[in-house]
Amino acid sequence: MIAPLTTIASRLRIKQLRLLIALDEQGSLHRAAEQVAISQPGATKALHEIESTFGTPLFTRTSQGLVANDLGRCVIRYARLIHSDLAHLREEMVGISQGFGGRLAVGIIMGAVPLLMRGLTRLRAKQPELSVEIIEDTSARLLGLIDQGRLDLAICRNSVSRRPDAYTCVSLHEEPVVLVAHPEHPLAGSAQLELGQLQGYRWVIFPTNMPMRLLLEREFSQAGLEFPRYPLETASTFTTLSLLREDRELVALMPRDVAQFSEGFGMIRRLPLTLQSRSEPYGVVTRSGASLAPPAQLLLEELQRESAADPSSEDLA
Repeated sequence: MIAPLTTIASRLRIKQLRLLIALDEQGSLHRAAEQVAISQPGATKALHEIESTFGTPLFTRTSQGLVANDLGRCVIRYARLIHSDLAHLREEMVGISQGFGGRLAVGIIMGAVPLLMRGLTRLRAKQPELSVEIIEDTSARLLGLIDQGRLDLAICRNSVSRRPDAYTCVSLHEEPVVLVAHPEHPLAGSAQLELGQLQGYRWVIFPTNMPMRLLLEREFSQAGLEFPRYPLETASTFTTLSLLREDRELVALMPRDVAQFSEGFGMIRRLPLTLQSRSEPYGVVTRSGASLAPPAQLLLEELQRESAADPSSEDLA
C-alpha cells in the first residue's frame, strides 16, 4: 500500500531524490553511489529507506543491476521535476539578487522556430544577461521534457499527448504548410499543381501520427489517391533540407515560415500545390498548475505580440 502524503513529505530527503536519479542514469547501485558521493552500503540503506517511505518497491533487482518498475519510473520522473525546480529556483534567486538575468529552457517544434527567434530577439534586447537553452524536437518528445522539468515551456501541440489536460496551452499561431522541393525540381516551373501529379515522385514525410503526417494522409485520402510508397521519414528540419538538396526529384511538406526562410537562401523552392486541409495551431505549453518564472512569462508576452503582429495569422489566443 502506498504511504500517505504526510509520511512521504516528512521522511523524504533531497539527497534521496538525487540517488533515485543517479540509479536511473547508472543502472548500478555502486556507480550511483559514486555519483552522489556516498558509500555503497550507504546507498543500499538509503534505497531501503526510500522504498520504505513510499511503502512499495521501486526497482527490480536483476543480474545486470537495478531496473525501475512502473512505480519507480513515476517516482524518478517527479524526482527530476523537484531537482530541476530547485535548480531553477536558485538561478531565479541569483537573477533577482543581481537585478537581471536568469535562465530559460525552451522547447520548439520546427514550424515555430521563426516565431521563437523573433520573440527571443526582442526579449534578449530587454534582458541581455538572460541565458537561454533551446531544444528543437517533436511535440511528443517536448511534452516528455516538460514532464521531467527540463523545460520551462514548449512551443508545440499538447493534443498529441494521451493526457492533454496535464498541460496548459496558450494558443499562438496557425502553421500554414506548403509543398517544397529542390529549386530545379521537374515541376518547379508549373503554374498550378494537383496532388495526383506528385504520385510519381518520392516524398520526405513526418513520422507516423505526427500532425503534418496526418495532414498529408488526409490530403491523399480526400483526393482518392494512394499514400506515397517508400517515403523517407524524418522530423528533422536539417535532414529534410539536406535530402531535398541531394535529390532533385524529392518533395516534402514544410511549415510555411520555415520554407520562406530556406527559400530565401536558395535552398529549396515552393511548388504551387493548394492544400485542402489546415494544420492544427500550436501554442505555448506548460505543466498544468505550474506558474511561469519571470523570464518565461516575459517570453510568452513577446511571443503573443509577435503572433498578433503577423498579418497572415489569426488571433487564436
